[in-house]
Amino acid sequence: MNMEPSKENCPACGAAVSPQDRFCEGCGRNLRVQRTPVGGPDAVAEPRCACGGDLDAEGFCVRCGRARPPARDRVEFVLPGLAGVSDRGRRRQRNEDSLAFGRVRARGAAAVVCDGVASSERAEQASQVAVDTALDVLLTAVQSGGDPEAATADAALAADAAVGRLARPGAEEVAPSCTFVSALVTEESATVGWVGDSRAYLVGETGAARLTTDDTWAAQLVAEGVLTEEEALTDRRAHVLSRWLGADSQLEAPQAVTFRVETPGLLVLCSDGLWNYLPEPEDLWAALPRGVPPVEVARELVEVALKAGGHDNVTVVVVQLRGGHGA
Repeated sequence: MNMEPSKENCPACGAAVSPQDRFCEGCGRNLRVQRTPVGGPDAVAEPRCACGGDLDAEGFCVRCGRARPPARDRVEFVLPGLAGVSDRGRRRQRNEDSLAFGRVRARGAAAVVCDGVASSERAEQASQVAVDTALDVLLTAVQSGGDPEAATADAALAADAAVGRLARPGAEEVAPSCTFVSALVTEESATVGWVGDSRAYLVGETGAARLTTDDTWAAQLVAEGVLTEEEALTDRRAHVLSRWLGADSQLEAPQAVTFRVETPGLLVLCSDGLWNYLPEPEDLWAALPRGVPPVEVARELVEVALKAGGHDNVTVVVVQLRGGHGA
């Protein structure tokens, strides 16, 4: 019988490592932490052009000459227990959504979704900087066992400052900006934080519940009793943000909610490219595939939005909750 310990490979340099190793001896990488690449995951490679022609070595169609779609048009990434998909959609010229997520072995996971504000400059850069900055803060807290709500606030404020630094002097009215929703999940609890109208949903065995409230003109007036929800949603200003990340945000803290993870389920983070088509928790519940891994859930929800028209970028991150057995 072979009693030698099993071997794996370092994801950074390929050196052989064992499951017990904390760091790679070859390159020093922390093997307990897995995360999406800084700058975003690689694009999903399309084998053919939209016209049906083959792509040459440089990515151009041999039939119509068009170039392969930009790298951000469709991205997917998978880690044990969590996965994400982001798609440009059917109508937008570029994908201004970004996602980032990671896990710390035996400790927990964190995820962030940001939606670049289309009326601002370099919206896609704003959202990518925001998710990468926030994820660093959240994963550090997961590793150290830091307070989840304090880490969530620190992550949002760090992302806000990072996006703010992208602004051009004298161009405040078009300063890069984005929305924000995050999750920090441990064996015992989950904390969700948000700024803007990207959302989080908790999905259990019998239904779904929305965890966030939109920071929008409509939601604010409904909360104040000035308008009914039906009146607010029919107004052209319904989706105007009341809070965001960026140079002119004046952000003091994100909204946040913490709950105990007692039963298995899913935590779904998404941009409005999804929830515009599935606005109520029961709509999301009805669209969810059952008994499949997180990446298949994310793919199916993105596909629902695309089939419904895909008028906006759509991004979905799914985190598996194990109910007292870790994230």
